[in-house]
Amino acid sequence: MSDTHCVGHRRDIAADITAKILASLNAGVMPWHRPWDGARTGPALPRRANGEIYRGVNTIMLWYASAARGYASPYWVTFNQAIKLGARVRKGERGEIVVYYGSAHRTALTAEGGETETAFRFLKSYAAFNADQVEGLPERFYPKPTDEARLPIAAHEQWFAKLEITRIMTRDLACYIPSRDVIGMPPLAAFDDAEAYAATLNHEAVHATAAPHRVGRDLSKRFKEAIAAEELVAEIGAAILGAHLRLPPDHIFDHAAYIENWMSLLQSDKRAFFHAAAQAQLAVDWLLAKSPAPDETDVQA
Repeated sequence: MSDTHCVGHRRDIAADITAKILASLNAGVMPWHRPWDGARTGPALPRRANGEIYRGVNTIMLWYASAARGYASPYWVTFNQAIKLGARVRKGERGEIVVYYGSAHRTALTAEGGETETAFRFLKSYAAFNADQVEGLPERFYPKPTDEARLPIAAHEQWFAKLEITRIMTRDLACYIPSRDVIGMPPLAAFDDAEAYAATLNHEAVHATAAPHRVGRDLSKRFKEAIAAEELVAEIGAAILGAHLRLPPDHIFDHAAYIENWMSLLQSDKRAFFHAAAQAQLAVDWLLAKSPAPDETDVQA
């Protein structure tokens, strides 16, 4: 079984994943929030066998699977990787779909008998198994439960300052104002706690990456429901960013209204979530490149 074996070449992968997301939203659950239900153990971000962090839609779907099945390990391996590591997937275990986009070129004959080449993108998938489904893996695949320290608000403020995004104080509304390229934030005292403030600021920082001189994101070119799509990007981005910064993804307060809009968006476009997750990842990449996540030594200094 090849590690890049397409496990669903006759299935509509995008439709299957969208159906899972819709079922979660219909139940009132945002799947990108699930890893923070209960105690966190080890790295919150799902990782490949070599420790590399998954990206985009794969992060969300593996979080979702871990929460649904109670997996404690953040590590995921393919069937062949398990064998190469001297381990084996337990009989009867089912893997989770991991997707990736690729690009290729197609050659066709023209009416004049010549050849023309066009580029196209394709979506493939393969199965990955959580380390908890595998016997015989090295001990590093099963990190011990830890009480990982949250990022202090002072350290988060230092992180945000390096982004060089202007912030102004507002009375009771957190927002990004594109026309002024500023983030408006109520005072810290208006929030339940410092983590809620930081998570909200993360959400608005993701919005701010849409500016042309940053990532340059204009979802109106892709979606009729561009506002709902942008909020989805900001929510997913804030969740992934929060994991890097050791903060919970806590922002949206009027869940019902947003969930209804997101369900409408996903129902009308089966690849909407893929696109939103990809854009969220680009936003997080920009933010962390501009201001890297503080490590524990930075926090203690």
